[in-house]
Amino acid sequence: MQPTRGHRTQAHVAMTVAVLLAVGALFLGGFPAAAVAKKPEKLPFDMVVSAGAAACLPNARGHVTVHAAGDNQRMHVKVEGLPPRTGFTLFVLQVPTAPFAMAWYQGDIETNEHGHGSKSFLGIFSSETFIFAPASRDAPQTHPGVDALTNPATPPVHMYHLGMWFSDPADAAAAGCPNTVTPFDGDHEAGIQVLNTSNFPDTAGPLGQFEP
Repeated sequence: MQPTRGHRTQAHVAMTVAVLLAVGALFLGGFPAAAVAKKPEKLPFDMVVSAGAAACLPNARGHVTVHAAGDNQRMHVKVEGLPPRTGFTLFVLQVPTAPFAMAWYQGDIETNEHGHGSKSFLGIFSSETFIFAPASRDAPQTHPGVDALTNPATPPVHMYHLGMWFSDPADAAAAGCPNTVTPFDGDHEAGIQVLNTSNFPDTAGPLGQFEP
């Protein structure tokens, strides 16, 4: 029995709809589905030797990889070309070079007998990394005379750079570097900066490239 004209028309419409749905699955917003950009799972970038350490540690360098870790990020930092068995402090910075502006103490990295070190940190290391202070309040006096009495109030400030310091100025001097004392350690008596992300613009640091 041959299908009637009405049945043939319905079958034709159904087939047309199926074809359109298939095409729609292949194209999203005018681009093939395979070409739609996916959020990166990781972001690699380098740290370079600081200007103040270039003469005494010319081979110092670092490599950082930021990985997605659920709602957070895992940041793995590898450094080399540094003095052996020496402690360093890692900071997240607003800008990579002095006078630095906003900064917070992220953690410590210890080198081995070959002057290599590495450490992973879990937190927010992305375009959402920021610091802010809705109001000015009294601050803890862990180190009286060095700690600020109050904090400055500020709207959100995004911080996309990294910097690494000798945790002890004596270690810097032992490596042939200046023995300048800086506050970039828990006791506020650190050495000079060794590595930073000044290979990126001040207002476009590498952490801001990672979109969570």
